[in-house]
Amino acid sequence: MSLDGLVVHALVQELQLCVGGRINKIHQPSDHDIVIQMRAQGANRKLLLSANPTYPRTHFTEQSFMNPFEAPMFCMLLRKHCESAVIEAVEQVGMERIIRIRTRQLDELGDVSVKLLVIELMGRHSNLILTDPETGLILDGIHHVTPAISSYRIVMPGAAYVSPPDQGKSNPLDADRESFRAAVGDPDTQTGRGAEEALVGAYSGISPLAAREIAHRSYELRGETGNAEALWETFSQVMEDIRSGRFSLNMVTDAKGRSSFSVIALSHLEGERRHAGSVSELLEWFYGDKAERDTVKQRTADLLKFLQNERNKNIKKLEKLGETLEEAKNADRFRIQGELVTAHLHLVKKGDKAVEVVNYYEEDQPTLTIPLDPLLSPSENAQRLYKRYTKMKNSLAVVGEQMESARQEITYLDSLLQQLDNAAMQDVAEIREELVEQGYLRDRSKKSRKKKKNDKPVIACFQSSEGIPIYVGKNNTQNEYLTNRLAHPSDTWLHTKDMPGSHVVIKGSSFGDATLHEASQLAAYYSQGKASSLVPVDYTLIRHVRKPNGAKPGFVIYDHQKTLFVTPDEELVKSLPAWKG
Repeated sequence: MSLDGLVVHALVQELQLCVGGRINKIHQPSDHDIVIQMRAQGANRKLLLSANPTYPRTHFTEQSFMNPFEAPMFCMLLRKHCESAVIEAVEQVGMERIIRIRTRQLDELGDVSVKLLVIELMGRHSNLILTDPETGLILDGIHHVTPAISSYRIVMPGAAYVSPPDQGKSNPLDADRESFRAAVGDPDTQTGRGAEEALVGAYSGISPLAAREIAHRSYELRGETGNAEALWETFSQVMEDIRSGRFSLNMVTDAKGRSSFSVIALSHLEGERRHAGSVSELLEWFYGDKAERDTVKQRTADLLKFLQNERNKNIKKLEKLGETLEEAKNADRFRIQGELVTAHLHLVKKGDKAVEVVNYYEEDQPTLTIPLDPLLSPSENAQRLYKRYTKMKNSLAVVGEQMESARQEITYLDSLLQQLDNAAMQDVAEIREELVEQGYLRDRSKKSRKKKKNDKPVIACFQSSEGIPIYVGKNNTQNEYLTNRLAHPSDTWLHTKDMPGSHVVIKGSSFGDATLHEASQLAAYYSQGKASSLVPVDYTLIRHVRKPNGAKPGFVIYDHQKTLFVTPDEELVKSLPAWKG
C-alpha cells in the first residue's frame, strides 16, 4: 500500500506543527473519523484522524465535515480528556504506521492530566485509542476489539493497552552495510528471494511500492558494483534522504486511473505526476475524494433505492395510463353498440348472451355481434353500454392529467438521482430533508429540529479565470435559494437543456467569454450529461427565470435563453479555485 512507515515518518515531522498547540474543539463526523481543531504556532489548524478500514490516514485538512446532532460516546470522552489540552508531543513508534499524540490538561480538580492518543493506521485493523500513560489502561477506542474477536489484543475501556504484534523487522534508518548484508544478502543468488521481497521482509516501514522503487533504482548500478552492492547503495541513499527530511512528495496516476503516492520519487511508475507541497496535501489528494465518495455512497444507499423504486412505479403507472388512454380513444364503439341495441330491442330478450344486428353506421351495413349480460334486461344492456361510453369519455381528461403528473414526478425523481450522484455529505442531508418536507419520507429523527426559514444553505462558489464569482447549487434546496433569493435580476443563470442539473449563476453583468465558458462547463459537469459530449447549456438573465405556482422544488421555467454546446472537462472544473471574495 502507499501509506507506509516512510510516509508516516514524513507525516510525523510535519505534525510537529501541533506541538505546543491547544485543542479547541473535537468532532466525530463519522464512525471512523475524528476532527481536532486547534490553535498552534500562530495559526488555526484542523487535524483529521481516520481509522477508516479502507482509507486510514492522519493529516491536516481543509475539508468541511458534517457533524451529527449528538456526539458519539468516543467523541464525548475525547472532549472530556483532551479539549483545552496542550499537545506536548507527536511521535512515531519506530517506523511503524503508529502515531502517538501526548496531551496535557488540568482536570476538573485542577490536577495535571496527561493522556496518550494512539493512532494505528493498519488497514482494516486501524484504530484510535485513548490511553492513560501512567496506568497503561485504555480509556476507550473508536473501534472496540472484544475477546471474541482477538484473544491477544483487547481494545475495551479498562483493558491494558497492548501494542500490535511485533513483526521482528529492523528499523531501516538504523541499517549499516553489515546489518543490511546480513538481513537481505544477495536477493538474486544468496537467498533466492527477489530484492523487493527481501526488503519488505527485513525492514519495517517499507511497503512493496517503496521496495520496488529501491530495486528499480539499483538496476542501473548492477553492472558496475554487483547486485547486492547496488541494492545497498540505493537503499542507503534513500534512507539518508528520509533521515535528512529530503522528501519527494509525489503521486503518480496511470492510464487506468490507479494512483500511488510516496515520499520518495516513484521513478519506476509511468503516468501523470503531481508534486505536493506537504504530506497532508498529498494524503488529501489521494484519500479525500475517495473516502468522501465511499461515505456518501453508504449514506445514500437507502435514498437511491427509494428513489429508483418510486421512479419505476411512475414509469409503470405511465404505461398503464397509456393503455387506458388508447382504450378511451375507442369509446365511440360502445356508444354505437348502445344505440344499435336500443334500435333492435325487439330482437333481444333477457338471458341472451349476444345479439346480431345490422350496423347501419357503416356504408356496407355489415352484421355486428354485440356481447350482452344475460342477467340484464335488453334496456339495461343498452344502458350498460352507454355508461361504459360515458365513463371512458370522461376518463380522457383525467388520464391526461394523471399522465402529466407522472411525467413531472419522473422528472423530479431524475433530478434527485442526479443530485445524489454529485452530492457531498451536507448535500445528502438537505436532499433527505427535502424528501421529508415533500412527504416522501417520514422524519425518523428522535429530536426533530425544524429548519429556520432564514437558514442559508452553503452553496459552492468558484472563481473564474477573469476573477468573477460563479455559484453552483448542488441540490434543490440550494438551487431554490440561489435562483430565487441570492441572485440578482441582472445576474446570468445557466442550466442544461432538457435534462436534470444544477442551477449555475454568474454574479454581475460584466464578464467575458472565458467566464461564460467556465460557467457552462460547471453546469454541464454537475448535470445528468456529465459523461456526455456536446451537452446543451441554456443561459439567460435571472429576471427571465421563474417558478410556477405549485411546482416541485428546484423546478423553474425560463425564456429569452441562448444555448451553448460544451463537453464537460473534469480537469477544468477541478482547476477552478474557490471564490475568496
